[in-house]
Amino acid sequence: MSDAPEDGGKPKRPQQVYSLIVEVGRKEGDGLPPKATGAALLCYASGVDEAEAVRETVAILKEADLSPLEVQGLGNLEERLKSGEEIDDEERFLMERALKENSVIVAEITPFFD
Repeated sequence: MSDAPEDGGKPKRPQQVYSLIVEVGRKEGDGLPPKATGAALLCYASGVDEAEAVRETVAILKEADLSPLEVQGLGNLEERLKSGEEIDDEERFLMERALKENSVIVAEITPFFD
């Protein structure tokens, strides 16, 4: 028995969760504080690779009337642990939730003010 799917295509790559920092600008109806000039969002997004996680995150944020300007990838859980980061239980829970739900979780929003 092979690992190839029944449809004859390539084996499905497993989903992973990537940590992303997304900088957003202002847009009418974005829900940011009135005097904010933008914000940084910490997101956990599932995808077969970081590029897919970024695409999905940007698409969802645009649907939520946010204006993504720049995305910085922090890596997946394994990569972050290898680099010496400590990941607390709350962060792990949110990552697991993003994976389980195949979703994007916005964990933190830090508004920018001039």
